[in-house]
Amino acid sequence: MKRVLFSIMLLVGFSFLEAQSTTKDNREKEKEDSIKMAKLEAKMVYPFINAGQWSGIFPVSNPTEIPDPNINYKLLFELTANNKDSAIKEINMGITEICRIINLHVASGIPASHIMPVVVVHGRALFALFNNENFKKKYKIDNPNISIIEELIQKTGARFIACGQAMNFFEIQKENLLPQVYVSLTAQTALSSYRLKGYQQMEVRLEK
Repeated sequence: MKRVLFSIMLLVGFSFLEAQSTTKDNREKEKEDSIKMAKLEAKMVYPFINAGQWSGIFPVSNPTEIPDPNINYKLLFELTANNKDSAIKEINMGITEICRIINLHVASGIPASHIMPVVVVHGRALFALFNNENFKKKYKIDNPNISIIEELIQKTGARFIACGQAMNFFEIQKENLLPQVYVSLTAQTALSSYRLKGYQQMEVRLEK
C-alpha cells in the first residue's frame, strides 16, 4: 500500500513539474512571438490602402519576378466570414485580407487603375455590409467597415455583390445594406459569371 501511495505521489509530483515547465515554455514562446511580431510590424508598409495591421506588407529588395504592369488585374474575391462578436469593432478580417492582396499588387508595380476587384459576399459576412443604422441596431456600435469599403470603391472601383439567397436566409433586406452594394440572385452565379469574364479568383485567407 505504501508503495502504491509513493508511486502516486511521484506521478503527481512529475505531473506538477511538467505542468510548470510547460507553462514556463508557453510564456517564453508568447514573449518571443510578441517580440517577433513587433519587429515585423515595424517593417510593414501600406502602399495603397490601410485596413489595419494585417493589411500591411513587407518590402522586398530587387525582386527578380515582376508582374506585367500593363495588363488589367481582374480580381475576384469570395467573402463569407464575419468577425467574432469579440472582434466586431474591428474591420472585417476578410476585407482586411482583400486590402492586403491589393497592396501586394500595387507594391509589385501594378498601377491601381489596372486593379479591378469584385467582392462577392454571402454567409455571415453580409453583416459587414450593413449600413450604419442597421449595424448599430445589431451590434450597438458603428460599422467599422464602411470607410474602408467606400475607400476601396472610390480608389479601385471595387464592386461589392451580396448574395440574395443568403440575404433571405438571414432575413436581410436590401435597405439594410450600404447603398453601393449590388444584389445578385445568388453568389454562385455571380462567381461563375465573373470567372467566365476572365476574373481570377483569389484566396481570402483568414487565419493569422
